[in-house]
Amino acid sequence: MTDAEFDYEAQLFGCARGEQAALRRLYERESRWLMGVAQRIVRRRELADEILHDAFLQIWQKSGTYDPALGSARGWIYSVVRYRALNAARHSGVEQPALDGAIDNVAADEPGPLETVSRASDARALHHCLQRLDDDKRACILLAYVDGFSQVQIAAHLARPIGTVKAWTRRGLLALKDCLS
Repeated sequence: MTDAEFDYEAQLFGCARGEQAALRRLYERESRWLMGVAQRIVRRRELADEILHDAFLQIWQKSGTYDPALGSARGWIYSVVRYRALNAARHSGVEQPALDGAIDNVAADEPGPLETVSRASDARALHHCLQRLDDDKRACILLAYVDGFSQVQIAAHLARPIGTVKAWTRRGLLALKDCLS
């Protein structure tokens, strides 16, 4: 089943109604990718496992607060994990990685064959669009969304003013949106 066929919103609403099967479907669908997000940020498998567990507990308990007008259900799920991982990284003193090779990193677990084809196509399109961005915009996006840097950390890492980083990130995201649509 492709991402377009899987109804993340319906699963979140199911969780809000107390349907354990909806949470199980979300977990089966996204856990390996969410684990990759958490592990990429915190750098420790055990801590990433804990983050994933806590994130799914939060998804179960807070799914009723999801508002489709504010963004996609899948984005909401990923933001829960990303936020928890960033908090854990801050509290555990995890050192943030360098940018080198960030585009080529993928989650450790292997998906099924149909999902592989779908995700590979999406990954190629994203890689192509990222390569079309200028270096500064690409660096801001990768540092934020791959490495989990805050905008303040990106500004410090690139030795640029925070306003410049915000502008590059916004323009880069708009360019990616145009390229991918």
